[in-house]
Amino acid sequence: MLCIFVQCQPNKNQKKTPKTSKTSETITVSDTIATLSLAEANRLASLPLHCMQEEYPNKLNQTIGSEEDLQPPKILHPAFYGCFDWHSSVHGHWSLVSLLKQFPNLENSKEIREKLAENISKENIEIEIIYFKGTYNKSFERTYGWAWLLKLAEELHTWNDPLARELETNLQPLTDIIVQGYLDFLPKLNYPIRVGEHTNTAFGLTFAYDYAKTVENTALKSLIEQRAKDFYLSDENCPISWEPSGFDFLSPCLEEADIMRRVLPKDEFKTWLSKFLPQLADKNFQLAQGKVSDRTDGKLVHLDGVNFSRAWCLYGIANEFPAYAHLKNTANQHINYSLPSIVDDNYEGTHWLGSFAIYALNTAANVQMD
Repeated sequence: MLCIFVQCQPNKNQKKTPKTSKTSETITVSDTIATLSLAEANRLASLPLHCMQEEYPNKLNQTIGSEEDLQPPKILHPAFYGCFDWHSSVHGHWSLVSLLKQFPNLENSKEIREKLAENISKENIEIEIIYFKGTYNKSFERTYGWAWLLKLAEELHTWNDPLARELETNLQPLTDIIVQGYLDFLPKLNYPIRVGEHTNTAFGLTFAYDYAKTVENTALKSLIEQRAKDFYLSDENCPISWEPSGFDFLSPCLEEADIMRRVLPKDEFKTWLSKFLPQLADKNFQLAQGKVSDRTDGKLVHLDGVNFSRAWCLYGIANEFPAYAHLKNTANQHINYSLPSIVDDNYEGTHWLGSFAIYALNTAANVQMD
């Protein structure tokens, strides 16, 4: 069995060594399936726990309408001000809910629960809603942050815990605004956005579809089904060999397959996939991991994200369709390349990558290896 060399967090009592501009760790990729153990959960929980109430540095992505809009992040976004930007804060909260659901005996569980209750309070969500209703904020976080907000809402909805009921109730008015945002926006979107970053339409549809299906929101579910077919049903021969672009954290080809796998009947999806990505059926299919040259660079470290998101898309296909079971090893290789390196001292990656790793590992847990 090949090994993965893990870079652990430095001891708080040890003197930190200066950051280098290039990654220096040795990574040997293994085909062994990644698992979300309690130890790994504790390791990954430390990332959002550390930053969910860390106000600075912060990227507001804000349109300034007047000097009144020049407020600190915690004033503008009292629920989701930490972890560098709004969407990373949202999916950091999702991460902690997901981990608590799976591991009730998680280290620092008491502190995590207290911080979740403090941040997702009724009062804080009311202020978040004021921001979303602002004149210049109709497209704020569309659709990446929207998608993660609905993923957080879905995770709370499926968590059988009194805290979850409290948080879900508090969050619901903002959840409703995001749902309405999708209902208003999708009919007006004439063309899908196919980039490998935040505005990717397929990703935005996927998490929203999961939410709609889970809570039985028929209007949202039906609209996403129709729009996904409008956008993607006739697509063929996606150029996955062109991926990844330099800053990608999503695969344009695989994200598209991920939403179509959800909205099409199985037989129709298999036919569609054979035209869209015919090379995936080849049992010798190879897909090189996205290589990260500098994890202190906030853009270049995106490629760790593309490895995790590719993995969850590939697991999804392999889990449903036995003929594609060979894709499990490709997914494993992608996770195992990036997982050892995301818990380090580089805030550029640690403020968000844990969520991607957790979602990929959650998907891997649903895959039965041959």
